[in-house]
Formats: sequence, C-alpha cells, structure tokens
Amino acid sequence: MTPNTPEQALAELYAGNRRFVGGAPRHPNQDADHRTAVADGQHPFAVIVGCSDSRLAAEIIFDRGLGDLFVVRTAGHTVGPEVLGSVEYAVTVLGTPLIVVLGHDSCGAVQAARDVATTGTPPAGHLGAVVDAVVPSLQRAAEQGVTTIDGIVDIHIAQTVEALLANSTVLAERVTAGRCAVVGMSYRLSAGEVRTVTTVPAGEQTATDRTAPAVTG
Repeated sequence: MTPNTPEQALAELYAGNRRFVGGAPRHPNQDADHRTAVADGQHPFAVIVGCSDSRLAAEIIFDRGLGDLFVVRTAGHTVGPEVLGSVEYAVTVLGTPLIVVLGHDSCGAVQAARDVATTGTPPAGHLGAVVDAVVPSLQRAAEQGVTTIDGIVDIHIAQTVEALLANSTVLAERVTAGRCAVVGMSYRLSAGEVRTVTTVPAGEQTATDRTAPAVTG
C-alpha cells in the first residue's frame, strides 16, 4: 500500500534505505505490471529535493520504483522558482505527504562555494548561481563556528528546508494544516546510509522568518 501520511512515508523511506545498505534490496514497483498500472496516473508518497550528484539516485538508495518518488534535483539542492513550483505541484496536485531535502557528505557545491569565499574568484558561467545559493549557508556556518565540509552540508540542508517554507506560502500552509511534513536528510556516500538532520512535522506552524536549527559538525 502507498503511504498516505508523513510518518508512514518517512518510515517507508528508512526501511528501503536499510535494505539498500544491507545489500538486500527488493526493487519494488519495477516490474512490467506495475509499469502498466501507473501509466495513467501517479501517486508518489514523497518528494525528494536532492543534489544532482550522480551518486545520489533516490530510487536506488531508498529501494523504490516507478511512481513512488517525485524527484527534483539541482546541484547542491538549491531552490529556485522552478524547484518550488515542482514541489508545490507534487504536494497540491498529487497529494504527496512528505518533502525530503536530500544532501550528502563531501558535497561539491558546498566545496565550490567555500573555495570562492576563500579565493574571491567567481566561478565561470551559471555555476555562479549555485554558489550564490550556498553562500547563506556558509555565513550561517561561520556564525555557528562550524568549519568542516560535512558540518556545513548539514547546515545547508537545514537552510534548504527553511528556504522551501520561507519562499512558498503554499508549502507552508500545507505543513501548518497538517497535510505535509518536511525532513532534511544527509546521505553518506561510502556507507549508503541516510540520517535525519532536521524535521518540520505536519501541523507545525511555519513562518517566513523561520530560523533553521543550529547544526554542529
């Protein structure tokens, strides 16, 4: 059965990740019959706002299949209008009960932003937009005394959760109404494990001046 609450959806993701880490994936919903069954409509139980890193394929690390996850990926899981619109579509039109911001250790986008901050040399092309989106997380890390890349990644994940709710009244209202939750997760590239960094549970009142929780690292 498809999970229909944030709690059920989160439990299903963690169950799938445990199977993946343990080397015993079931590869659910990847057969020809299911492919046919979902051809006329989709009901994903989670939206994954993830980093574009090639090692962060959500359907694989959560051991899911066709129609299970609505995946939006950008370098450094940066959030712009297109990302917000995509997530709003999943939550309002498809009724998806859980939003997950999925980052990972040793994030290249975070490292690139830190390199720019250190050298003062702006990146070429549109990579500057990615770096600019990560800069607020670097500033927050500096305020909290966090200097490691993975510590900054955790702060950036929390910052992305904040950005989703601060910049989308639609998402904030769905969370406040108890119809959706937002969870920030970090993935360990070598171990394959995910862990929760921050959570905004369904029913929690949100605000545009929401402050992301402090993360140590």
